[in-house]
Amino acid sequence: MAQIDAFFKMMNEMGASDLHLSSGNQPIVRLHGDLERVKYKLLEHDELKKLLYEITPEAKIKEFEEKGDIDFAYEVPGLARYRVNFFNQARGCAAVFREIPSEILTVEQLSLPPLLKNLAMLPKGLVLVTGPTGSGKSTTLAAIIDYANKMRKQHVLTIEDPIEFVHKPQQCLINQRELGRDTKSFGAAIRGALREDPDIILVGEMRDLETIQLAIEAAETGHLVFSTLHTISAAKTVDRIIEVFPGDLQEQIRAGLSESLRAVVSQTLFKRIDKKGRCAALEILIGVPAVRNLIRENKTFQINSTMETGKKFGMQTLDDEIARLLSLGWISPNEAYEKCLDKARFKQYLTKAPDDFTDA
Repeated sequence: MAQIDAFFKMMNEMGASDLHLSSGNQPIVRLHGDLERVKYKLLEHDELKKLLYEITPEAKIKEFEEKGDIDFAYEVPGLARYRVNFFNQARGCAAVFREIPSEILTVEQLSLPPLLKNLAMLPKGLVLVTGPTGSGKSTTLAAIIDYANKMRKQHVLTIEDPIEFVHKPQQCLINQRELGRDTKSFGAAIRGALREDPDIILVGEMRDLETIQLAIEAAETGHLVFSTLHTISAAKTVDRIIEVFPGDLQEQIRAGLSESLRAVVSQTLFKRIDKKGRCAALEILIGVPAVRNLIRENKTFQINSTMETGKKFGMQTLDDEIARLLSLGWISPNEAYEKCLDKARFKQYLTKAPDDFTDA
């Protein structure tokens, strides 16, 4: 057992989502969205480095020494897996550990819309789960893949950096590939995937032009492709994908996206005021013909009004979902106001002046 495992045990017992270890600081955990200091001595650079290197693969130590930051996954058997990032900062080295539960929660356990199960059963197309870092994208995707694993008899191939949730094959055959260890890049792995007879491909993140282009092509050629993006709304997701490409390619990508896009699920995480952890507000865009036409004709500014009128297809806007969570008494009026899009709609619920007074 590594010395650092004691921190993970403590973190797990507290119900913390993240652990921060930083030279010149006490350990800090993120508990229900807020950072809390742990009663422990200040960590010195050499001592912390020794602690971290005990669990770091040899190749990753070399990479860290050369580049100054790395990602990998670490597992404490019987406890949980951790997504790990090391980086250098002014006082020395630092590390952040995100806990990935060993149990994959279902759509029901996560209180997510049942529609997400339908996405797991699509024959082909592109499904994107978006939101800022730490908004629970990986957890939602894991629940969708888990449902497919139970209900379909197909080949699921994941390409991740690093592997987060570990899926045990049930009805499906599941192969999980990790960047750096099993493949050199997302692009190389997607190219390879097309010769590996997959039905469902999970691409951990659409982070560059090549990955986006290949993911769209894979969706167009009869595969069901899931991926993530760091965007905060469904309409902005479409714009972001197209803007990655140079002007002369944008029309081609717009056409490809309009053909392949099946859904965009945008997540925003809220702190529950009833002390039950956190909950997600989901904006859902479904790729019905009207939406695909807007993408093709470069009228993405009309997507929001199409979502308003598309409730019968399972679409929902972020603000409507925030209003629902507010009416349930799950979230605070101030956080609702802070994270909503239409400030005027939520201003009436404020209990104190908003933090961002420019909106008031």
